[in-house]
Amino acid sequence: MHPTTEGILESSLYVADLASSVQFYERIFGFRVISNFEGRGCAMQAGNRQVLLLFKKGGSRTIQSPHDGDGELHIAFAIPTAEVTSWEAWLAENGIVMEEKRTWKLGGQSLYFRDPDRHLIEVATPGVWSIY
Repeated sequence: MHPTTEGILESSLYVADLASSVQFYERIFGFRVISNFEGRGCAMQAGNRQVLLLFKKGGSRTIQSPHDGDGELHIAFAIPTAEVTSWEAWLAENGIVMEEKRTWKLGGQSLYFRDPDRHLIEVATPGVWSIY
């Protein structure tokens, strides 16, 4: 039998302007920086036991275990169903264009918008997946 995991702990996004991205995630989501990585990136608390890593593009290519990412990546954050309307208003209030609002077959809803690096950000309610 394989060893167990307790879910995803970290997710990474690669950004052009670290300060601008940190400001976006602090302002829009209320995330806070919990660790800095010598100018190449930072870790933000993105929920209970969940970390969003923001790395400057190309900034982690020369470390012992190199990594990098490019393109318009996608990440989703869980929200309560009762918060959909509040999220729509919050995005509008902050001048963020919502690209799509989708209702899924299981009844969940997703709102899609972009961060400063054009990563596709989703906030999603229960009912998007059979396990959520």
